[in-house]
Amino acid sequence: MTLPAPRPVGVVVIGGGAMGTSTAWHLAAAGVTDVVLLEAGELAGGSSGKPLGGVRAHFSDRTNVELGLRSLEKFHRFAADVGTGIGLHRVGYLFAIRDEADVAPFEAGVAVQNKLGVPSRMIDAAEAARLCRYLSPDGVVAAAWSPSDGWARPGDVVRGYAEDARRRGVTVRTGVGVAGIDAEAGRAVVTATDGSRYAAPAVVCAAGAWSTEVGAMAGVDLPIVALRRQIAFTAPVVPPATEVPFTIDYTTTAYFHGTEDGGLLLGWADPGQAPGFDRSVSDDWHGPLRSALRAFAPALADAELTGGWAGLYEMTPDCNAMIGEADAGFRFLYAAGFSGHGFLQSPAVGECVAALYLGRRPPVDVAPFDAARFGTGARRTEVAII
Repeated sequence: MTLPAPRPVGVVVIGGGAMGTSTAWHLAAAGVTDVVLLEAGELAGGSSGKPLGGVRAHFSDRTNVELGLRSLEKFHRFAADVGTGIGLHRVGYLFAIRDEADVAPFEAGVAVQNKLGVPSRMIDAAEAARLCRYLSPDGVVAAAWSPSDGWARPGDVVRGYAEDARRRGVTVRTGVGVAGIDAEAGRAVVTATDGSRYAAPAVVCAAGAWSTEVGAMAGVDLPIVALRRQIAFTAPVVPPATEVPFTIDYTTTAYFHGTEDGGLLLGWADPGQAPGFDRSVSDDWHGPLRSALRAFAPALADAELTGGWAGLYEMTPDCNAMIGEADAGFRFLYAAGFSGHGFLQSPAVGECVAALYLGRRPPVDVAPFDAARFGTGARRTEVAII
């Protein structure tokens, strides 16, 4: 069968989640409109559709702090810049620390944040309990508090970026995945699952947990392991919990924050979860979740759970992102492997990837997150992850 001649375009973006749509929007905002975005399912149908929604600059690694801080600024301006409300609730992030050995790393992280302008601080157990009515001060030796952080609606962010990118001239195609990528005369020829083909000097891989497979098509190693994470919800409570901070117990990795209907979102990082692409929802983790809550938020330990969902974390060997460019016989840019904090960094990362494509200096130096670090044995360290 004779294949159709590929359609010449400027950039093919692979992935219709927060990272892909942000990149497409930032390219278009910079005047690059000859962009095709391919999404195998629906927009926000992968990890971006089922994250915690947290947005923060509370990290220990300087680059993570910078990406989070710039993204927070962009989330704050989202409606004005993109034209969509995203339900931004700046209720704060609260890390409860119950092991003395964990205090010093968080103190060092807060020092990094403060140097960059993040108004975070270390507080005692009594203040932490005043900030979050569900947190028990018993056993808490300290806490890290970042009042400018919070949460937003990820689906609205993705759809907002995609709709405005379309208005600016970007072609956004859903239900169309990538079947193959070939290098021909310094350009990529991308064959889509519907048989359409595109020839472009540059490809951007923003395929989340599926980025390893996309990278392999281009001969680029992007080491990612998919890992299921589950979330549960409560019914609305009295008084409404909407403004309850995003609260994390660093010892058990259990966490919660308020929801727009006045209930709570609850989660826990199951250390026994096997890697894989399973996104089925179960209740077999509710027992360990309740045990973890009983240790630091006992009022929630027996809460009635009304539903939940499952999504995928895209884990790298050091739990930090991969952002950069590789030579695959064409320009292969990538933004993947965010290990649970992709949504919250997506505005700044999309801007950085667009700058890399344009040959400009990115607003945040993302060179430390080049995927080549794994080939040299280098690793990044981030304390504030779950």
